[in-house]
Amino acid sequence: MSIRKSAVSGQFYPEDAKEISSMFEYYNQILDTHLSDKTLFDKKPRAIIVPHAGYIYSAFTANIAFRLLENTNAKRIVVIGPSHRVFLKGTSVSDFDDYETPFGMIKIDKILVHELRDKFGLDFVPEAHREHSTEVQMPFVKTYDEEASVVELVYGDEDPARLAKVIEYLLNDPQTVVVISTDLSHYHDIKKAKKLDNICLNAIKKLDTDMLHQGCEACGKIGIEAMLIAAKAKKLKPIMLDYRTSADASKDESQVVGYMSAAFL
Repeated sequence: MSIRKSAVSGQFYPEDAKEISSMFEYYNQILDTHLSDKTLFDKKPRAIIVPHAGYIYSAFTANIAFRLLENTNAKRIVVIGPSHRVFLKGTSVSDFDDYETPFGMIKIDKILVHELRDKFGLDFVPEAHREHSTEVQMPFVKTYDEEASVVELVYGDEDPARLAKVIEYLLNDPQTVVVISTDLSHYHDIKKAKKLDNICLNAIKKLDTDMLHQGCEACGKIGIEAMLIAAKAKKLKPIMLDYRTSADASKDESQVVGYMSAAFL
């Protein structure tokens, strides 16, 4: 039995499951109290885009998207994120048996893993899976779709069009949902950050891949572009859920990181 061990538990998110649950409950209380259009939480997305920073900065933004994902009762959730630690040519698919989280193990869908390896020639590079961009999503998965299995894809130097074919294949199954992990601009002052991030947001809203290359500085831009290509092919409609920066938590506007979440219906 091979396990995808937690690599950033206690760093990017709490080690204690009760502490994580308390955070999510607090965020949901805020939403339930202040959100004017409660029909948002009736939507059932086929895919979401979420951030991957430390929870104190980005978990509120991610939580909105995963709360919608709960409505899908998906059988499997495929989490796709960029490699930050290891240079990677193409995309690696995690071929472990189980995924460790503070809430317990999540079963990895080995059948789908092997389908993707065979159909798309994806590799399994174990060291690429000590990756926070995907790992920070797993406590959300275990909270909002406890019975779902997962597949973890980590990409490096990848062609967005190739990754889009993988996403399209995944979305052919109505019981599969896709999670795209990305942060936005890094370490600009807040005025410049918002200007750059708005390029990313508008590109997503319009499904405009060309616009992504006009100043969007998302670290997961390859994943976003692949998702936009797939969304157009599958006729999915994007809706923006939340945007904020690290300054909302830190109050430091001199060097901020941008975060957003979106859903594709």
